[in-house]
Amino acid sequence: MATPKDLPEDIGSFIRDLRQTAKISLRQLADKAGVSNPYLSQIERGLRKPSAEVLQQIASALRVSTPAMYLRAGLLDGEGQQGVLAAIAVDPELTIAQKQSLTQIYETFRNENARNAPPAEDAEESK
Repeated sequence: MATPKDLPEDIGSFIRDLRQTAKISLRQLADKAGVSNPYLSQIERGLRKPSAEVLQQIASALRVSTPAMYLRAGLLDGEGQQGVLAAIAVDPELTIAQKQSLTQIYETFRNENARNAPPAEDAEESK
């Protein structure tokens, strides 16, 4: 099965292709998805990386499966296993503000761990 890294297009190109296939304008998709027109334009051009929640809204507006959108964006692995960000985005018990806070905290922890991780060569030697 193709992994997100094997897929030829980024998430913005994928969204634009879906939108054009559905024959709807950027403005119409932005309205249906509940995001601003400029923000959606930036996503399509690869200038912004949408959150899992925004991807869910866009998937719903385009009538495609959320897991397909998450897979394309790299939030799911090739076997369809949900990542933490995807799980946060679809949790019905959380408010939008709570989802945003949890996502920011999680990404901060991941970035900090990546900065503090030993180089890959050191990790191989310790095995």
